Amino acid sequence: MKIKIGLLLIGVLVLNSCGTLRQEKKQGTVGVQREARLSPEQQRKYDYFFLEATKLKAKKEYDAAFDLLQHCLAIDPSAPSALYEISQYYLFLKQIPQGQAALEAAVENEPDNYWYNQALVGLYQQQKQKDKAIGLLEAMSVRFPEKTESLFSLLDLYNQAEDYDKVITTLNRLEDKIGKSEQLTMEKFRIYLQKKDNKSAFQEIESLVNEYPLDMRYQVVLGDVYMQNGKKQEAFDTYQKVLSTDPDNVMARLSLASYYDEIGEKELYKLQLDSLLLNKKIPSEAKLNVMRQVIAQNEQAGADSTQVITIFDRILQQDPDDDQIPMLYSQYLWAKNMKESSVPVLERVLQIDPTNKAARMMLLEIAVQKEDFEQVIKICEPGVEATPDALEFYFYLAIAYNQAERGDDVLALSKKALEHVTADTKKEIVADFYTIMGDAYHTKGMMDEAYNAYDSALVYNPVNIGALNNYAYYLSVEKRDLDKAEEMSYKTVKAEPNNATYLDTYAWILFVKGNYAEARIYIDNAMKADGDKSDVVVEHCGDIYYMTGDVDGALKYWQQSLDMGNQSKTLKEKIRKKKYIAE
Repeated sequence: MKIKIGLLLIGVLVLNSCGTLRQEKKQGTVGVQREARLSPEQQRKYDYFFLEATKLKAKKEYDAAFDLLQHCLAIDPSAPSALYEISQYYLFLKQIPQGQAALEAAVENEPDNYWYNQALVGLYQQQKQKDKAIGLLEAMSVRFPEKTESLFSLLDLYNQAEDYDKVITTLNRLEDKIGKSEQLTMEKFRIYLQKKDNKSAFQEIESLVNEYPLDMRYQVVLGDVYMQNGKKQEAFDTYQKVLSTDPDNVMARLSLASYYDEIGEKELYKLQLDSLLLNKKIPSEAKLNVMRQVIAQNEQAGADSTQVITIFDRILQQDPDDDQIPMLYSQYLWAKNMKESSVPVLERVLQIDPTNKAARMMLLEIAVQKEDFEQVIKICEPGVEATPDALEFYFYLAIAYNQAERGDDVLALSKKALEHVTADTKKEIVADFYTIMGDAYHTKGMMDEAYNAYDSALVYNPVNIGALNNYAYYLSVEKRDLDKAEEMSYKTVKAEPNNATYLDTYAWILFVKGNYAEARIYIDNAMKADGDKSDVVVEHCGDIYYMTGDVDGALKYWQQSLDMGNQSKTLKEKIRKKKYIAE
């Protein structure tokens, strides 16, 4: 039979070395018996064709490799190596019966090859042939006693089948091999509960404690298990036993706190939490874990946030020298939509660790949302010093400086930010800094420097909308490079067709070029766009209306612009003379 394998992915033919002739000769008596059935000449031919098939597969000549494997099986139909290799081709081609038959034959003829067995188990599971998978895994657990994977796989299958007796037996076998552990014991505990055998369930946990009497963790686990199953007195006695030996045991104190909470002793619950959270002997990491559990319990109970906030406040009164607890507190407040309340907590974090970027970014977000640029400056100036590679702080600080009309500071800061650009910095960020510099240079009347900065911005990000718009508008004001200005401005309108500022820029460029009718279309769109219109946009609307012959419309918009506070040198004269006057 000729099968076209085509572009068979090499990765599908897993475990390539599992079927090599060398392994076949070394493992088990079956292989030896098979070899004895071959004459030296047949063996030589088999070896040659098998090795050639392996080379062809490596060269991705799968059709030829498949043909040679068939030739190998013609020489020796029971050869495990060829059977295994050809099974992988069949399986890839979705010819499952042929692939499974070949793989089963490989395992039958070389049962001591672990990887053949493992591959067949995987196929059985994939095909949902659970009984066959279990049978083979049981055989493998005996044949390969040093490997525990078979037993863990059996656990999964017996659990799926809800054969709990077999699960317990398998867990015991694993315990014999790798020793008693919390994982295995807790699984046995769970299964015994499923079987309604509570006595055996608790005996398992107690046996773990007896096995490791000096490990207090297991005794706390026992107490927790008692608690979860209604044995409250046994739980209490267990926790007290642990604390009598180790008074600062975090797990036991937290579990005892949960016990008091469960039985309604709120004051004792609070005292236990205090003994953890206000105890300077308890490490910060442990307190952090306790607070996470307190938060989780509070959420599960559907309680309000007052209790959690009160606990956090009392911890902060202890003046912690670690920023983790106040950071967790601030994150909790954010999760509860209490961002304003988080401000003093975040400031506390930065007092402890000025390099905490996450805390500074949270403060910055609050200030930016409020458009409090003075606060942005207070946050970002120390941020630049503490974390000089964090370009976010440079960016928002530059914007705040610009709002404060501190043009020299904007330029100095932007240049400093660009010194920290690396190969990993996003080009869009670099472009933003050049755009900010362009705006600052324009404010200072340094137009050549402004245009150079905008050019640099567009090299890094050709679709930087801010650079395109401002560059285009300033060119139109100077009545230079108007075709270039129009091209740049059109990109902004295409990107944001409802943005009044970009529509106004494009309309004004068309106006300067003398395309008044088209300019009116875009200025009308600008006036209809959402959001407030600046007095400049409204004045432009009047100018364009005048040049299209609508004098009344022009006067209406000029007057509206004047009422908005426009300080244009010519606006009042336009209204008085009822005609357009160029600046």
